[in-house]
Amino acid sequence: MGRPDLNRRQLLGGLGGLFVAGSFGFAALGTGADALASSADTRVRYWNLFSGGDGANMIAMLDAFRRANPRIDVKDSTLQWGNPFYTKLAMAAAGNRAPDLGVMHLGRVPGFSPGRLLDPWDVGLLAKYGVREQDYNPTLWKRGVIDGKLYALPLDIHVQLCFYRKDVLKKAGLLGDDGRMIPVTSTTEWFDVLKKAKQVQKKGLQTIGLWTNDQNFQWWFFVAFYTQLGGTWFDDANTEVTFDTDKATQVLEFLRRHVTDGYVVPGAPTGEQFINGAPFTWEGNWSVPVFSGAKLDYGAAPLPPVFGRQATHAESHAFVLPHQSGRGGAANEGAHELAAYVVKHALQWAAGGHIPAYTPTLSTAAYKKLTPQNEYVSAMDHQATEPKVWFAGSTGVLAQDLGPVVVSSTMGSAKPAAVAQRMKNRLTRLLASKNPMDGRTAAQGGAVA
Repeated sequence: MGRPDLNRRQLLGGLGGLFVAGSFGFAALGTGADALASSADTRVRYWNLFSGGDGANMIAMLDAFRRANPRIDVKDSTLQWGNPFYTKLAMAAAGNRAPDLGVMHLGRVPGFSPGRLLDPWDVGLLAKYGVREQDYNPTLWKRGVIDGKLYALPLDIHVQLCFYRKDVLKKAGLLGDDGRMIPVTSTTEWFDVLKKAKQVQKKGLQTIGLWTNDQNFQWWFFVAFYTQLGGTWFDDANTEVTFDTDKATQVLEFLRRHVTDGYVVPGAPTGEQFINGAPFTWEGNWSVPVFSGAKLDYGAAPLPPVFGRQATHAESHAFVLPHQSGRGGAANEGAHELAAYVVKHALQWAAGGHIPAYTPTLSTAAYKKLTPQNEYVSAMDHQATEPKVWFAGSTGVLAQDLGPVVVSSTMGSAKPAAVAQRMKNRLTRLLASKNPMDGRTAAQGGAVA
């Protein structure tokens, strides 16, 4: 795509401005054998960042693929989550030592210099193995398209949710006939729900866990509610900041009110308090296995549409093809086949709380029986995502820059209106800054097809 090449020394220098220091300590764990399996004639090297329950589920899916495809030996390695993973992946791609298949958060793909550090997917080859564009939510699929080519194949969406204790809400008269939390459509209704729940909750507990001093969660919540208000970030050309400070102030005041009205105990362990009886907590869907394992009588819904429009913060894990100068042949086809298999067999992945991206899975009887997953599957249709720019995405520059200022408002050390203006100023600076991966601003980067 005519993008300037960078050698490993240049890339390392650029990464210093994008990633945290000390990010080269890696723990790589693999379940694949060091030598090709006896019946295999192709090896696929696969790097991922999944640990804990997600790691166990991914290993189970890989083992199922191995049983079904003994001719392909999958050599999988799990590396440290977050910036260390992205740093090593970038270095491997720049040094022509990249694996055949990798995983990224979808929001990080535009900043990963598609076309130089990432290779595009062969959509014809994906279709050969049963994965097509029409099998996806259109918005989700297009997020992986840069300059008309597919660079990311989504595996899931993972969302922020409103977890609620059914036992507590039943006492407060806040459960509907279907056994789920009553609908909420305004900030007034939401705070009325919190007031009623607080009246019947256990003493010594907060009413809702809100991660008030965590920059990532506060940023994710801000993105969701700002999107509910119809807020935008930049114009289509990524040359002008369109951030609405009035809308931002509304969101910041809403988040702050949870603290000032006494529904939140800043710094309290949110998950632990929920398990002990707190009525609500806002958490990522990855908490589903934790709460289900605790045998709680609970539900999980998308974040309440308090500003009148459904929008829940969402990110996605997506398969990518790290750049290889000689990409092609059996290993490349094996990478396509492996990714397609995992995408199509993501019921195991859904057990971890994630919403499978492959929409045929969502209509299966087995998925519809999953609780509480079947309650929040609608979040697929109202995803609130960060703007499609190089500095966005999970743990990206945007979250690191704006997350702390959202926290300052929620915690009360800064006024919401002042914070909203500070956010716009920082967005202006970021929009003019250059991606250390390729030296381009957002306006000079790729465009959605």
